[in-house]
Amino acid sequence: MIGGFLFPPSMKSSCSSILYLGAQRKLETENRWLSIREICEHLGVSSDTVYKWIDKHTMPAHRMGRLWKFKKDEVDEWVKASGAAEPAETDKKRKE
Repeated sequence: MIGGFLFPPSMKSSCSSILYLGAQRKLETENRWLSIREICEHLGVSSDTVYKWIDKHTMPAHRMGRLWKFKKDEVDEWVKASGAAEPAETDKKRKE
């Protein structure tokens, strides 16, 4: 029984192959490079905020030609480590 359905023995191997391919595609999707628009949507912030974080807060971003690309897990770890909350060195100097 797969997903609540009974399959004949001859179909079980093809169904498990389909499940494996689906899991593999999901993993590939999770590990792909995200665009500015996608990372903004993921974090719920504007592109101006992301560009500021790249420039002043060392947000993990990778330049590919003219485009910025992001690994979701790297950005998530950076956020968890309070990377977005810490003022940049230039911001600290302005306050003094």
